[in-house]
Amino acid sequence: MASLKALKLRIASIKSTQKITKAMKMVAAAKLRRSQEAAEAARPYSERMAVVMASLGSRVVVGPESPRLLIGTGQDQTYLLVVVTSERGLAGGFNTNIVRLARRRADELAAQGKTVKLLLAGRKGRAAFVRTHRAAILDTLDLVHGKAQAFADAQGIAAQVIERFNAGEFDVAELFFSTFRSPLVQEPTRVQLIPAALPEAAKPETTAPAGSPPPAAIEYEPDEESILTDLLPRNLAVQIFRAMLENQAGFFGAQMTAMDNATRNAGDIITRLTIVYNRTRQAAITTELIEIIAGAESL
Repeated sequence: MASLKALKLRIASIKSTQKITKAMKMVAAAKLRRSQEAAEAARPYSERMAVVMASLGSRVVVGPESPRLLIGTGQDQTYLLVVVTSERGLAGGFNTNIVRLARRRADELAAQGKTVKLLLAGRKGRAAFVRTHRAAILDTLDLVHGKAQAFADAQGIAAQVIERFNAGEFDVAELFFSTFRSPLVQEPTRVQLIPAALPEAAKPETTAPAGSPPPAAIEYEPDEESILTDLLPRNLAVQIFRAMLENQAGFFGAQMTAMDNATRNAGDIITRLTIVYNRTRQAAITTELIEIIAGAESL
């Protein structure tokens, strides 16, 4: 059994840890509110962008002059997986879930005879892929932690992806991140970037009332191909930026939950150790009393 001094030191150490985890929980909760607002504000823009892309894409006749970001290379032999994780840890299984989804996809593609390449944004995903897919890593990028995500950072990542695509390094690009649902739920997500994954043709946001006129036809000026040439790179940056915002909100939500659990667990350990300390101290006092009484009786 541990000595009284060792138990006392351990209780003090866990109390210090509990203070740290409690403070980290409060900081994560404060940052979560701002990050959640930013992620939710970005969703309508990116979704509307997808609707516009669908409308334009449905009008384009696929041919040699069509934008390559829209139609791809015509092959699917080489895949680039863009994996976005956080810069810090202590967030439970947040980063692990993203890495697991991307690794499962990489293994699935490899089993089909495809070539897989990785572009890692965020520090926490590197160690996992270095152990299992070191040869597939093309580059690693650092992200800003704790501050508002900048669209310029997403544009930088998108520019590198486009540059590598134009250089013929891959045929298909996919993005991996975590969609923020709530502080308790972050959903690992995979989105195809290149060729552009166009949803179904744009639909009215709400059901038109009976007797209302049909929606007006949209005419684009200049032609659809010219607009897409400029819009596709921007759409790529928008999707990456949304992934960064979703990841940041999900990270702080996961960290807040993890630190709350850690604080509670520390409290449980302190309670158990305090009981052990009191019992050990009582046993020591009882032993001393017995020795004193036995010595007195012997005299």
